[in-house]
Amino acid sequence: MTPEISPKDRFITVYGRNPVHEVLLNPDLHVDKVVIAEGARGAGLTEIRKVAGRRGITVQSASAERVKKLSGNGRQDQGVFADVVAPRMLPLPVALDHADLRTVLVLDGITTPANVGMILRSATAAGVDGVVVPRRGVASIDPLVVKASAGVAFRAPILKAFTAAEAVSALKEHGFHVVGLDAEGEDDLFTAHLPEPVAFVLGSETSGPGPEVARLVDTWVSIPMAGGVESLNVAAAAAVVCFELVRRARA
Repeated sequence: MTPEISPKDRFITVYGRNPVHEVLLNPDLHVDKVVIAEGARGAGLTEIRKVAGRRGITVQSASAERVKKLSGNGRQDQGVFADVVAPRMLPLPVALDHADLRTVLVLDGITTPANVGMILRSATAAGVDGVVVPRRGVASIDPLVVKASAGVAFRAPILKAFTAAEAVSALKEHGFHVVGLDAEGEDDLFTAHLPEPVAFVLGSETSGPGPEVARLVDTWVSIPMAGGVESLNVAAAAAVVCFELVRRARA
């Protein structure tokens, strides 16, 4: 039975007074609601209420503890968060059953928000069908990720999963060829045979994909390096992969 899509499955939570104000000022973004902590005061919150009112967006009140819990970052929420609709965000099982996925990236152990944001930007620009951002072991989609993506995260094809290993297992069950990046990979990214549908696993820069995911990889590839350079930042490597997929599609 196919899981139902909850509206919450397509929310990116933005917290902090300036980030919430910025998304409210962007008419291209669909803001579902704004939640402000009871008793919170300040000019920033006054402006947030005004802008939300002009756009007809619901402003709710909740206890400070509730806001901390719902925002996911109690030390930086500043008493306010907003749920922004990301129309292309889906749970991975739903996407596998209903979307035509041919090219997918799976993030594993990438905990730096800037890297996640830049990967989302590159993948969206290249037309990759989906980027799996697991809840465990990967930086969550927060204002730092949104900023690094230059706002692209709101329209990126994000696929939600619990862990990278569960995601890769599900992809393999649906016929995906799983490819891992490794400096010692036997095949060259630019010449390797990579049948579609294909899923590229991107791991942390220090250790690569975790052992559970590594066991599921079908092909290991490397990006050719010159000038004595051993490896690329994971976001740079992801960009190379994304546009290699573009090149292959056009060839």
